[in-house]
Amino acid sequence: MFVTLLKSKIHRATVTGASLDYEGSLTIAIDLMEKIGLLAYERILCSNMATGERFETYAIPGERGSGAIILNGATARLGRVGDLLIIMSFAEIELEQVKDWKPRVIVLGKNNKIIKQH
Repeated sequence: MFVTLLKSKIHRATVTGASLDYEGSLTIAIDLMEKIGLLAYERILCSNMATGERFETYAIPGERGSGAIILNGATARLGRVGDLLIIMSFAEIELEQVKDWKPRVIVLGKNNKIIKQH
C-alpha cells in the first residue's frame, strides 16, 4: 500500500512577479528548487498566505540566485507581488517507508533567502 506524504516545501516564499500572458506555471529560482529536490515541471500545490487561495500548477526553474517566485498564466490572478506563498509537492510512499520519511523543507526570509531548513 502507498500513502501520499509531503515531499518538499518552500515556506514563506515572497511573490516577486506575475505574467498573465505566460502559458502557466510558477517560476521558482533553480537553487531553491534544488535545495528541496523539486523537479522542473513537477506538480505543486500553492497556498497564498495573504488570501487563503490554494492552487495547483507546476514548477519551472528560474534564474539561479535570483529569488524568483513568479506567478504565470492564470495563477497570476491568484496573488500579487509581495504575497507570501507556501509551495508544496507530494510523493507516493510505500507504507513500510513512512516511519523514516522526512520531507525537505526550507523557510525563506527577506529577498527569498533561506533562513531555515529542516
